[in-house]
Amino acid sequence: MAGITNAAYRRLCAEYGAGLYVCEMITSRGLVEGDETTKRMLVFDEAEQVRSVQLYGTDPVYVGKAAEILCADYGVGHIDLNFGCPVPKVTRKGGGGALPWKRGLLARILEHTVAAAAPYGVPVTMKTRKGLDDDHLTYLDAGRIAQETGCASIALHGRTVAQAYSGQADWEAIGALVDHVSIPVLGNGDIWEAADAVRMVEQTGAAGVVVGRGCLGRPWIFRDLAAAFEGGDVTTLPNLGEVAAMMRRHAELLVEHMGEERGCKEFRKHVSWYLKGFGAGGQRRRDLGLVSTLADLDLLLAELDPNEPFPVAELGAPRGRQGSPRSRVVLPEGWLDDADGSDCHLQESVDETTGG
Repeated sequence: MAGITNAAYRRLCAEYGAGLYVCEMITSRGLVEGDETTKRMLVFDEAEQVRSVQLYGTDPVYVGKAAEILCADYGVGHIDLNFGCPVPKVTRKGGGGALPWKRGLLARILEHTVAAAAPYGVPVTMKTRKGLDDDHLTYLDAGRIAQETGCASIALHGRTVAQAYSGQADWEAIGALVDHVSIPVLGNGDIWEAADAVRMVEQTGAAGVVVGRGCLGRPWIFRDLAAAFEGGDVTTLPNLGEVAAMMRRHAELLVEHMGEERGCKEFRKHVSWYLKGFGAGGQRRRDLGLVSTLADLDLLLAELDPNEPFPVAELGAPRGRQGSPRSRVVLPEGWLDDADGSDCHLQESVDETTGG
């Protein structure tokens, strides 16, 4: 999740539970060409045991070179290729969730990446969606290609690009992909609580789950997930005082990695997610959303009622962006005319990571 899963938030989530925490998406071209913004995103916390990066790209050569740089220069131990982003500025260039329509191009990107990472023993995985829309599904072909090119696993978000984040995720599609390939399939979509993850695995046969929006303002969900997959029944219900302590820790880690001014600015976007459902008051929320120093944050957090119980009505409720389905997917001209794309050449911009 662009702008969310930086080193500070990955560290915070890891402190609450087991899992693999993936760096926010970076562009292969930006890395290969030495773009400073891209390189600043490749910061890892000293406590990260496995450095995991999500890589975006549309040019097989660039993606392969970027994979080699990640392995050789950054000590990355896992590369995940993003073929699921639904943002128009990405899909209009044939990237993200649009790319799997071009089966030949997808295969070439995966081949180059797997070959570049193999000498370092680094596994390559990919994430995708069901397809462009209900009339242009790609996930079964994408799974086959991932398996044939040597990917270690594939994650499927049970929505189409046209759906974006609206509606409900189609878990039946995840089950269909499990039956279609022999490599592990990870399920993604509508995992808001640990019980959802257990239910998804039981219903689909998936080997595991990928959590995105479900962890916004809830770093403790990974503790619940770890317990659930070990057979426990844990639902963490922190009171507002405990949530405030998490907020303080999050801000502290951001400041540690980015400096106080930038770290506090980065923290602001998380306030509404942490406080969702709590009666913190509109003015206090606004003040927290403008915080500029840790000292100011401490004063504002001290004003919250530490004994206010967790708003149980929020359990199972969607978090983060949702929106409405799109009437059409923005694609390059003539994109649907050829489903192979073996000779397809696309332009990849450096700043497309802001798409999410």
